[in-house]
Amino acid sequence: MNEDTSPSPKSCDTFVALPPATENGCIVFGKNSDRLTTEVQEIVFVPAKDFSDGTKLMCTYIEIPQAIHTHSVVLSKPAWMFGAEMGANEFGVCIGNEAVWDKLNGPEDLEERLLGMDLLRMGLERGKTAAEALHVITGLLAEYGQGGPCTDQPGSQFTYHNSFLLADTSEAWVLETAGKYWAAERITEGVRNISNELSIQTKIDLMYPNLVEEAKAASLYSDSDGPFNFSKVFSESPLAMQGGRFVSGRRLLNDYSSEGKFGPSEMMKVLRDKDSGICMLGPHTTVSSQVSVLPPAGSSTPCCHWFTGTPDPSISLFKPFVFTPGADCGKLTCSPVYGEDDPCRTKPRFQKTVDRKHELYAAHKKLEALINRDSQKGHMILQNLQELESKCIEDMAEILKNYDESTAMKVAQIFSHMSSLEKNFYDSA
Repeated sequence: MNEDTSPSPKSCDTFVALPPATENGCIVFGKNSDRLTTEVQEIVFVPAKDFSDGTKLMCTYIEIPQAIHTHSVVLSKPAWMFGAEMGANEFGVCIGNEAVWDKLNGPEDLEERLLGMDLLRMGLERGKTAAEALHVITGLLAEYGQGGPCTDQPGSQFTYHNSFLLADTSEAWVLETAGKYWAAERITEGVRNISNELSIQTKIDLMYPNLVEEAKAASLYSDSDGPFNFSKVFSESPLAMQGGRFVSGRRLLNDYSSEGKFGPSEMMKVLRDKDSGICMLGPHTTVSSQVSVLPPAGSSTPCCHWFTGTPDPSISLFKPFVFTPGADCGKLTCSPVYGEDDPCRTKPRFQKTVDRKHELYAAHKKLEALINRDSQKGHMILQNLQELESKCIEDMAEILKNYDESTAMKVAQIFSHMSSLEKNFYDSA
């Protein structure tokens, strides 16, 4: 493998805050998707759909049987693949994934199987709860495995295994994998985060069948090592958790939730934090971000999901999406479609690159250029965007608190509307 495959933490952080850390008994989910700086991430809405028995589903690399029914989902996804880095479904399930490197990484990871992002998307499309989505993911992992290049760069041999943070209106789960093996930890209160390292230790609520016995057979664990510790058994460098973004992310969560009023604004601050490296710039950049607010189970208030769809959340606008009749994301965050001529479809794959920039991404580059030049005009546009976002957060909280049929009509196109306003600001640059 080339240097891209070195097992060093490079990108991505996912967070969740649950009562008593949050306001109004809600659960707040957040994720930064850190990918290659050149990669475009799109925000798309995919409505629920029924399929006939025997229908096939083309994932990023392989074809598998389609489910009889898929749920409505909103996804933040690399434009070249089937799968998604993060997203939510109509039942309030949210999932984010992270790249992890472990003792089982090897050349066989280049074999085309399911990407972790494919697993994430199908978890959302097939699971009504976080626990159900977890079982979807582990079932697909057992049947098809994980593998294949994780970027669309020509000649890429960049591969990794995956961890996931899943949340719904009642609880959250951390699911971490090492090859075919996995462990899951249930989270019912407080705060939790994941980064580019295995973090599940001895608190394991679900696991791969016969995991401990198979780890012993592979000489990865013995009873003399003490209680079975998933991170210690499978990590190349289990002590990495003593520093880096994982620890910084936990500290930020604790700081912002200390008064028990953690909400969407606080999660956005976490995702925009540059000193910690959570808001990442460089060869790997935060190319899109998500914050979701999940009211308590049984609440009449709907979930609200906020996405950027543009690089660097510190200079991007979080825009709300609500699952309502007629909901859509519009076209401004949808990338061009190349069909069967797409270099990710033709074999051998990735022999060329194509322009995947969507309209909002291209417009955002104008503001990015101004900020990089420390332009006064750029900072003025950014201030206007921040004021617009703050007002939108306040308005959405009030609108959703009094949610009814007429309100549903008002918010059905809110993401598209806010994207248009955002683009207008960029076009004035």
